[in-house]
Amino acid sequence: MSHVDEVKISSLYDLSHTMAAKELEGLTYPWEMLPLIKDTILKIGATLGDDYIRRGEDVWIHKTATVFDSAYINGPAIIGANTEVRQCAFIRGNALIGENCVIGNSTELKNVIIFDNVQVPHYNYVGDSILGYKSHMGAGSITSNVKSDKTLVVVKGYDEYSDIAIETGLKKFGAMLGDHVEVGCNSVLNPGSVIGRNTNIYPLSPVRGFVPANSIVKTGNVIVEKKND
Repeated sequence: MSHVDEVKISSLYDLSHTMAAKELEGLTYPWEMLPLIKDTILKIGATLGDDYIRRGEDVWIHKTATVFDSAYINGPAIIGANTEVRQCAFIRGNALIGENCVIGNSTELKNVIIFDNVQVPHYNYVGDSILGYKSHMGAGSITSNVKSDKTLVVVKGYDEYSDIAIETGLKKFGAMLGDHVEVGCNSVLNPGSVIGRNTNIYPLSPVRGFVPANSIVKTGNVIVEKKND
């Protein structure tokens, strides 16, 4: 597998854990999905059966989901089965949220695909991002989705991955988290971050660019490979 292949959808995600599988299967890189999220939600929403309750305009909530009264949900949005949307969550729109997820208190979502069993439970901002199956963002960790100089995002590698330099054509691009990624508390995923499967990020980490699968991001942005037990 080439290094560039490692940032492709096929390397990052098990698509059986999202309602957007069909749309993602037709793409190469996950960020290509970002401009398509709104239309995808509207398309899927129109096909949902009686297990989903339509609330307001273009918001579909599964009957088994728990949504606290103080949570705000703007459409289009889909909330999957057994998902919990906690107090004062702010879902700004274009949010496709899977099953068995936790959207925590004061967490803000915008233009996202959240796979099944994802937790963003405390004070998180997730914008223009895709979070893979069973990924978890620790308290206060966020995705930064616009560069400070407002230029278009380029996905880059580092050191031996320096051959990765993919122009996305996107001004807004947060993070692509592969399946089973763990992000430590108060970490910042800078625009264009792509995190490979089964990777752990230490708390208080500023992350930028591509991090390969099965890695640990340590203090000082030191990236090491996980050791097998």
